[in-house]
Amino acid sequence: MSQTIFITGATSGFGKSIAETFAKAGWNCILTGRRADRLTELASQLSTQYGIKTFNLAFDIQDRQAVFNAVAQLPAEWQSIDVLVNNAGLALGRDSFENASLDDWDTMIDTNVKGLMYMTKAILPFFIKQQKGHIINIGSTAGKEVYKDGNGYCASKHAVDAISKAMRIDLLPHHIKVTAIHPGAAETEFSVVRFKGDEQKAAQVYDGYKALQANDVANIVYFTANLPEHVCINDLTVTCLSQANSFYLHK
Repeated sequence: MSQTIFITGATSGFGKSIAETFAKAGWNCILTGRRADRLTELASQLSTQYGIKTFNLAFDIQDRQAVFNAVAQLPAEWQSIDVLVNNAGLALGRDSFENASLDDWDTMIDTNVKGLMYMTKAILPFFIKQQKGHIINIGSTAGKEVYKDGNGYCASKHAVDAISKAMRIDLLPHHIKVTAIHPGAAETEFSVVRFKGDEQKAAQVYDGYKALQANDVANIVYFTANLPEHVCINDLTVTCLSQANSFYLHK
């Protein structure tokens, strides 16, 4: 019987690579994101290349009602979800606290924290009904250590760390696994978004060393999702070889 994965933020970066990795292994994919055109393109690619089924949901995870409306659209045959990957997230700006944008803070909290909570809350009834499921939250090393000018982003990812711990405790009676994966520097669209389209500034972040790639994180997600039923990796921090933590990077 085919398994099903639900991926938020599937249109680029980690999310897209996670979809490709699971589809290659025969998993059916529920793909979500704001950009319907990208979702359609990815779904077509995956179904053609790997022969799997896809279901697209285009919505903004910051919008609570949109999240619940989207999940309510799932036909009965798509409600047997095995894994939820809360991947949608972003960083905006790299400014000292007194200079940081309130709008950037709102967007990061609304996406990285509230969106993750909305999404999980919407999917949980399916997991509870079947008395099994796996929630994989994509955090960050910024959720383990606070660095200069990281204020709002670090706060949001520390929240992901805490929420993951809380979920793991509260959902034990329902046999639901909760895994938090915290990548370090990764070469995706992340920095382009953070620096608001400044590709030159974004590229400089990765000069002089080999950062994590999206498929590296996707392979780790796949590994954690395919362990025996009684085994759960609770918390995993992952960096490239050149990075020891948020502060030490060898170039």
